[in-house]
Amino acid sequence: MTNQIALITGASRGLGRNMALHLAKRGVHIIGTYRSSSAEAETLKQEIEALGGKAAMLPLEITVTSSYPAFVRAVTSTLQNDFGRERFDFLINNAGNGLFSNFVDATEGQFDSLVATHLRGPIFLTQKLLPIMEDGGRVLNVSSGFVRFTLPGYSVYAAVKAAIEVLTRYLAVELGSRQIRVNAIAPGAIATDFGGGAVRDNKEVNAYVAQGIALGRVGLPDDIGGAVAAILSDDMAWANGTTFDISGGQLL
Repeated sequence: MTNQIALITGASRGLGRNMALHLAKRGVHIIGTYRSSSAEAETLKQEIEALGGKAAMLPLEITVTSSYPAFVRAVTSTLQNDFGRERFDFLINNAGNGLFSNFVDATEGQFDSLVATHLRGPIFLTQKLLPIMEDGGRVLNVSSGFVRFTLPGYSVYAAVKAAIEVLTRYLAVELGSRQIRVNAIAPGAIATDFGGGAVRDNKEVNAYVAQGIALGRVGLPDDIGGAVAAILSDDMAWANGTTFDISGGQLL
């Protein structure tokens, strides 16, 4: 995977950050996006460079599709100036937000936010970036374990993520002529700041969730970052159009 370039949305924190570091350890260079925290993005850039890799961090508000043409121009310029390349290899549609709301209380504003972030964004950003993606490249979408199992309060979020899994299969078919393979991952409960960080920071919540996971603990960011690096590697080159459950066996 040496000298390949991955573009990761939402790379400055959480799972995106961990994905970037795991890929960098395998020799993949990183173009990451961040929404507001340029300081976190710069810290990640320095960590990747300390590993011997190259990195660039670009601002992107995933919900503002009108900004995508300018973003693609920025990526194109970054590829040429920082990496000496015309195209990149991997796109990871990771940027997201968590939202807990019982169905009877869900608002149209919450719905619009989830769709804009988790569905409209990945659809149209991928569309805009495809012309500068290498043939034989890879797209990896981020779904959620909530598509497979149910917990009250995540109905709208899970419905939107289910759409991403369907999109993944369709893209795999439509991009097959370019040998671009498209997969998704569905993480289970991970100890991050997602949803306010309850799984990570609240011992009672952590213990409750862990008892429903076959391996007896909640996931860690490294569990996801390592899996992403493996899925994007040539070792998994025949996997296409599928969603990988990465949950440790949650709620089986």
